[in-house]
Amino acid sequence: MGSRMAANCVRAGHDVTVWNRSAGAADAFAKAHGARAVGRPGELASGTDMVVTMLADDEAARAVYLGPEGLIETPGAGLLVEMGTMSPGLVRELAAAATRAGKSFVDAPVSGATGAAEKAQLLIMAGCAGHAHPALADLFGAIGRKTIWLGTPGAGAVMKLAVNMLIHGLNQTVSEALALAGRAGIAETDAFDVVENSAAAAPMLSYRRALYLDEAGQDVSFTVDLARKDVTLALALADELGVALPQTAKTLEVLDAARAAGFGARDMASIFAFMKGRPG
Repeated sequence: MGSRMAANCVRAGHDVTVWNRSAGAADAFAKAHGARAVGRPGELASGTDMVVTMLADDEAARAVYLGPEGLIETPGAGLLVEMGTMSPGLVRELAAAATRAGKSFVDAPVSGATGAAEKAQLLIMAGCAGHAHPALADLFGAIGRKTIWLGTPGAGAVMKLAVNMLIHGLNQTVSEALALAGRAGIAETDAFDVVENSAAAAPMLSYRRALYLDEAGQDVSFTVDLARKDVTLALALADELGVALPQTAKTLEVLDAARAAGFGARDMASIFAFMKGRPG
């Protein structure tokens, strides 16, 4: 996701400097796109006005933002933008730390798969007002089709979890529906055609069709482990707020079982294969 977003920033005329936990990936991107690669995250802050991160989880974000030579304490970039899926609690922690350091932190997670990232068609959920940081409109215009300004720090993180709850719940329900149809003797492609053209259709089904019907022949787009992370964060937030999420809790049970069965590194569409193999 991050590499595709950065490539769109280059194409939009931005001066882009990149860092990756795998140094080779940053070097390869820089050579391919005419960007500059650095060896430490702190070097991003020291040479730019704004740093945008797309990190896997809270642990990675803490290391990059709060660790030695992290983005917050390193002098330089006054605007820090995290676009991955993080817990709202961590967003509040990073925002407070940035304020103490005289910087601004914005949570602006995205919705859309790698194809949407490549085509600059992401939905951006920004945890700030549109007028708060004028530079963000230009950045978001380079990587997304629409930005929804949610006004409040942490609101982007909350909505990202809410949207991903829906996605992972739909992934589970579609997998069950296809497994049921298949057990009744209906061809998988026919069953998917019906679902894709029904009232239950969603964009996710269309762009993930090949993954559901031929998972082994496709590149992994979003793993079961990452889906499990999202759902776990959503349930933790629900517990904090006193909200019951029974369907989401059941989704996590299945993700846990799939992970225990060795599906963790497979695409989340593999839940279809997992459900086909489960006894009734």
